[in-house]
Amino acid sequence: MQSGEISRLQQITDRSRRIVFFGGAGVSTASGIPDFRSADGLFAEEEGGLSPEMILSRSFFYLQPERFFDYYRKHLLYPEAKPNAAHRKLFELEQADRLRGIVTQNVDGLHRAAGNIRVYELHGNVHENHCMECNAAYPMEAILRSEGIPRCAECGGVIRPDIVLYGEPLEKYVCIGAIREITNADTLIVAGTSLAVEPAASFISHFRGKNLVVLNRDPIPAEEQASLVIRGDVAEIMEQLTVG
Repeated sequence: MQSGEISRLQQITDRSRRIVFFGGAGVSTASGIPDFRSADGLFAEEEGGLSPEMILSRSFFYLQPERFFDYYRKHLLYPEAKPNAAHRKLFELEQADRLRGIVTQNVDGLHRAAGNIRVYELHGNVHENHCMECNAAYPMEAILRSEGIPRCAECGGVIRPDIVLYGEPLEKYVCIGAIREITNADTLIVAGTSLAVEPAASFISHFRGKNLVVLNRDPIPAEEQASLVIRGDVAEIMEQLTVG
């Protein structure tokens, strides 16, 4: 990345009052969580002849829950992960009342851990889990401590993560809120995402503001309409911003 690109990003954020940040897995790689679709990402390998999309699907969860949870613990839970420079900078922008919302495809909960309030988690959050029988709430640690299929201490029901599996719809009111914020934004920052997963990827089509900014390691289709494109690690780019 060039200093001129960072200066331009600084100018855009300084002049914006309704920024929305749309992020994907690349936002959390600096926290030690692998992304999904890069050469070294989670989806680069099959496991036991099955793709990650198949294992993390609604049908697989019901048909082979023990195998689902073995994969889930191994690949989606990172209890030691902490917010990185990108998460912290977004918190600063929200505190300065310039960031109107974060729309994230990630399930790691790091935006909330950094202190952000206006977060729309399109695919849920691994820190929130519930019993499918009595609806008792459980933290992520309950899944980590368990073996095989995690069971409710109250009724013995299956504890299910509150994440959106393949084959399930997104939560209606989360989508409404996310689209509202994107529609009303003056600047939309799209970062760390391949925009390969629908319907989330189509959300950016609702943007009508002045500046569309793309921060990403690899090219994505949204760049054709972008005011600014910066190649690189999202955390390294965001860290260079000053919030005045």
